[in-house]
Amino acid sequence: MYDVILHIGDFAYDMHEDNARIGDEFMRQIQSIAAYVPYMTCPGNHESTYNFSNYRNRFSMPGQTESLWYSWNLGSAHIISLSTEVYFYLEYGLELVFKQYEWLKKDLEEANKPENRAVRPWIITMGHRPMYCSDDDQDDCTTFDSLVRLGLNFTKPPAPGLEDLFYHQGVDVALWAHEHTYERLWPVYGDKVYNGSKEPYVNPKAPVHIITGSAGCREKTDLFNPNPKEWSALRSTDYGYTRMQVVNATHLYLEQVSDDQYGKVIDSIWVVKEKHGFSSWF
Repeated sequence: MYDVILHIGDFAYDMHEDNARIGDEFMRQIQSIAAYVPYMTCPGNHESTYNFSNYRNRFSMPGQTESLWYSWNLGSAHIISLSTEVYFYLEYGLELVFKQYEWLKKDLEEANKPENRAVRPWIITMGHRPMYCSDDDQDDCTTFDSLVRLGLNFTKPPAPGLEDLFYHQGVDVALWAHEHTYERLWPVYGDKVYNGSKEPYVNPKAPVHIITGSAGCREKTDLFNPNPKEWSALRSTDYGYTRMQVVNATHLYLEQVSDDQYGKVIDSIWVVKEKHGFSSWF
């Protein structure tokens, strides 16, 4: 039924607990799935203990970066997995921010070569902490100064954020988690909604962000800010998960499935793009 599973950080809550026995049990429980379907991951803040050692040693993703950041191709999509945590755990090395950024820049430039984007037009990213969110929990995305989006201006040298890079390299869809909710955004860049038409997801003029962080955990779901900004299109506190289908070069389908409502699809969109890349924004 599925070609791949994307787990966007925060595993087992927490893998290191009880001398890592919690991590052992989690890995046993996903074995029946992960043994047959690619189980692709990125690190979240709950993996930070012991310098992300449980994450780095339990998962083996493509590339030579201990699964912290990497990319792969699936059908007509180029999918990039990132560590948002390099912006927060500076005790493990500021240089990781720059290493990831330079790697990401080169990866996106390669993906945007005409011969590559013609074969894999969709560029999809996955990272744990979102650039935008409207949960009422005082995370940096709730105060609209996301470190992942804007970078670190207090370091020497300042560390670049990722939003400008995503925009200029024509990232189509950005998947996030961390917030224990589901939130779909209108196409957004620079804290501003970019609607290309009466149907905002038809030839959108900026990346489409989806927060899918409500699969379940002992901390339960979050509360929402009662006054979201204009880029927030739809929000749900139901436990659930997101399904994505890259249909062809122009059509991508996303839907949110509510576990609380016994598998009911509570949200769905078609992202339709007649062209991809930076020029598609204009």
